[in-house]
Parts: sequence; structure tokens; C-alpha cells
Amino acid sequence: MQEIIQQYSETIRNAAEKQTALRIRGGGSKDFYGATLSGGILDTKLYSGIVEYEPSELVMTARAGTPLAEIEAAIKERGQMLPFEPPHFGAATLGGCIAAGLSGPRRASAGAARDFALGVRMMDGRGNDLRFGGRVMKNVAGYDVSRLMTGSLGTLGLILEVSLKVLPLPSAETTLRFDVPEDKAIEMLNQWAGKPLPISASAYADGKLSVRLSGAKAAVEAISRKLGGERVADEQAEYFWNGIREQTDPFFTGAMPLWRLSIKSTTPPLKFPGSQLIEWGGSLRWLKSNADAKTIRDAAAAAGGHATLFRANDKTAGVFHPLSPALLKIHQRLKKNFDPAGIFNRGRMYPEL
Repeated sequence: MQEIIQQYSETIRNAAEKQTALRIRGGGSKDFYGATLSGGILDTKLYSGIVEYEPSELVMTARAGTPLAEIEAAIKERGQMLPFEPPHFGAATLGGCIAAGLSGPRRASAGAARDFALGVRMMDGRGNDLRFGGRVMKNVAGYDVSRLMTGSLGTLGLILEVSLKVLPLPSAETTLRFDVPEDKAIEMLNQWAGKPLPISASAYADGKLSVRLSGAKAAVEAISRKLGGERVADEQAEYFWNGIREQTDPFFTGAMPLWRLSIKSTTPPLKFPGSQLIEWGGSLRWLKSNADAKTIRDAAAAAGGHATLFRANDKTAGVFHPLSPALLKIHQRLKKNFDPAGIFNRGRMYPEL
């Protein structure tokens, strides 16, 4: 494996010297996400395999090119899971999972991808092999580069290895479904959020609110009876939540632009043409609409959040919410420090990076 590391380093140093762009790519499952795809491919699949896994310590370390499915299968054998329930969207790798920083239905209750990144080994734009963080929870000093790399879309450097915290699988899960209007669904979700309920996922679309309960069997059963609603068969529920996680649910089909709005959970129903699906207790609104980009982003900002053009054929409006001048300067300084020649994933997040 050290030969591969040396090969990466030489490739990066050569690209930096010639000012040649490099496109970091694993399984290619997130190629649709972000803006420009440019540069010669730097393939992370070459560097694969689980480095260390300590089930008793709830910590797993693997190389960037390791298939996400392989990691999930290995920890599932020991009754554990990746708590942030990352989507695959195809042949996903661990490096791509962390670089994209996307989380699935369980995110609102368990936390985001960056919350479980304990340490990272990476290569910067100078070809230096660097390590940050560690393999235990209490091992963070100075910059928390593990979290910084999560969601950076490969613009700061090449992820080589990642150490993640894992959690035990819940002993029981039940999905309930309610027929309610959108405003009532948002109200219910926010009321439940203030109570000690084992809600691990929620989704609302087309007049139906689905809620997943996870935890000890007795607690799940008791809360299920208390909340009411229609119980969904286990196999059907698993299919449904996987469809939300992997965006194979019928809602996500079609060529219409798909927006991802991260806003305050208490925000009333957003009036846009098209259709919507609400997740994360009301704080994530998926919007399929041909509405003007500025209108959508202004509404998201007014609701205390931001809007991302998640999938679209035309991305001229920009994928990510525009940065304020102050934030843009911070991003540019980080880019300069980690990737001084600007070779990694140019323009993938913003034209200025």
C-alpha cells in the first residue's frame, strides 16, 4: 500500500508543479453532486481495505477507496452501524462518503457525518502525507481537520484514511404512518422533537407522514401505542426508508431540478410550484421545482437556512448557496493553505475555489 501512497504523492507534486487540475474520484457515485468536473482523475479505489476495527471501542478505520457496502457489512456482522446512515447512490466509497458529507434519514436523531469523523489521514496539495485527529473520541487538538474535510468535496486534499465512530444497531424498529396535511405534520414533528421519543427518521410527502421509532423493544412498543397511526409492515418500512436514503423513492424521479433546503424545523409550508418531501423533523425540505433560483434561495435564507441545487441538468445558477464575502475569504485561505497550487477539484464547490 505504501507504493500507492508514493504514487499519489508523485502525481500530486507533478500536477502542482505544472498547475494541472486533478479530479479526485472513488466510485463516481457522487459525480452528479457539485459543479464543475474537471482535471485528470486521481483514482482512490486503488487504496482500499479496513485498517482497524475495534467493535468494543466502537471505532473503525478504513482506507478511502474501501466500498461503503463492504464497511457496512463488516460492522453489521458485529451488530453495529454507521449512525449517520449515509446514502450510497451507487458504488460509493468511504472517501467519497466523507468528502460529500451527506447523511441519511437518521441524521436528525443521531448526528451528521462530521460528528462521527474521529480522525483522517490525507495528502495535501504539496504531496505531503498528513494525519489529524485519532481513533478515540477525546483526541482532538488544534484544527479539527477531520470535520473540515467532511463535506469539502475533495477541494482541500486527497482523503487517504478515515476513523469513524460506529454505534450499535437498535434492537427494535417500527414505522408509523399518519394521514395529515403538511402544516399539521410540521406541527406534530416539532411537538415530538421536544419530548423524549425514540424517533430516528421522519418523512412527509403527498399527505402522509412516516415516522420511524428505534431503540429498546419495550420502549418502541410503548411509544407506538401512544402515538397511534398506522403501523407499516417491517419489510415495507425498510424498503421505504432505503428509498428515501438512496433517492430511489418515486418522489425523486424525473428531470425537474431537485433542491435541498436546510432551514428551521418550525418553518411553515413553503409555497413553491412543484412537489416537496420533508425530512429531519421539518428541517430538511426537498423541493422539485422549476422556480427561480434566487426566489428559492431568498426563501431559504428568510427561514434561517440555505438552499443547494442538489440535482439538475442546468447548474448555471450555482450549486451551493452563495457565500458572504467574509466566509468566502475563509474558504479561500483554507484552500490556499491546503492546496496552494489549486489543483484539487477546481470549481467543484465555488468558482473561486
